[in-house]
Amino acid sequence: MTEAAKTGSRTLLWVNDLKKYYPLEVGFFRKVTGYIRAVDGVTFELSERETLGLVGESGCGKSTLGKCILRGIEPTGGTVKLRLPDDRIVDVTSLDKRGLRAIRPYMQMIFQNPYSSLDPRKSVLDIVGEPLRINKVAKGQELVDRVAELLQAVGLEKDHMRRYPHAFSGGQRQRIGIARALALNPKLIVADEPVSALDVSIQAQIVNLLQDLQERFGLSYLFISHDLSVTRHISDRIAVMYVGQIVELADSEALFEKPRHPYTEALLSAAPRPGTGRRRERIVLTGEVANPVSPPKGCRFHPRCRYAEEICKVEPPAWREVAPGHFAACHFAEELNLTGAGERRPRAGAL
Repeated sequence: MTEAAKTGSRTLLWVNDLKKYYPLEVGFFRKVTGYIRAVDGVTFELSERETLGLVGESGCGKSTLGKCILRGIEPTGGTVKLRLPDDRIVDVTSLDKRGLRAIRPYMQMIFQNPYSSLDPRKSVLDIVGEPLRINKVAKGQELVDRVAELLQAVGLEKDHMRRYPHAFSGGQRQRIGIARALALNPKLIVADEPVSALDVSIQAQIVNLLQDLQERFGLSYLFISHDLSVTRHISDRIAVMYVGQIVELADSEALFEKPRHPYTEALLSAAPRPGTGRRRERIVLTGEVANPVSPPKGCRFHPRCRYAEEICKVEPPAWREVAPGHFAACHFAEELNLTGAGERRPRAGAL
């Protein structure tokens, strides 16, 4: 955990009841017959210099949530508020195109695939310098110097700016993507599966780089991943998402040592034991993931939950604080004695 997170920094980002519904249209007249509830009422806060990990199965809405926060996708409902460097707090969801462009420098994204997120026809100078040029921050020699500074910050050489993406490995390409995200001195970075396309040894280098850059530039991360070990390594807190909703949110170590939601316990059961490479007794979830078009009544997880009782089938569980700083949406969060994943491994060259 970063020192700033330990001492309690100010809140940078407020996400309140955020929703994203995609209409289901059929027929020649494209009649709407229902909605895919990709993000369905998500609420959380993110502090300055904090890393919030966001985990869950593929298709649960993690990436959609990140893009809605940045207004890369227009949310259906809810609000996103951001603290600017001058301490003004703006409602990102209510800004028009001009207002949104004015705050773009303060929130950026690192994309998942370093092979498709870089334009193969542009040099590194053009790729990293594009935000500077479009926002009229620098040009000419000043732009070249700034790109060289950014490349060195992410562990590349300034001579690399004249090369094209095909000349780099996957890890180097992701470093270029990180340099591009840093170009305008953002405060918030949404990292959407930034290491999932990389080899394990390279993953550790990129994650450690992100931590070093956070300390150096005072960054806050929303770190989206399906890999629990990577998320634990980098995150101060972790949110667990299931079918468009966050079902648990806690300090990273508290969540791994004592989960309060059965879905979190099932996810942790698939993680190797620290230092052994062995897995605990695997909790196999039966049934299918809930349909986001017509989610089940009550708790969305109850058809797959081995602890489910009758109330779970009819009444949605309340989102509440079940321990200091530990939130969960489960009727029996205070009663269940769920199994965690053990002690944390220290930071090292490999995850």
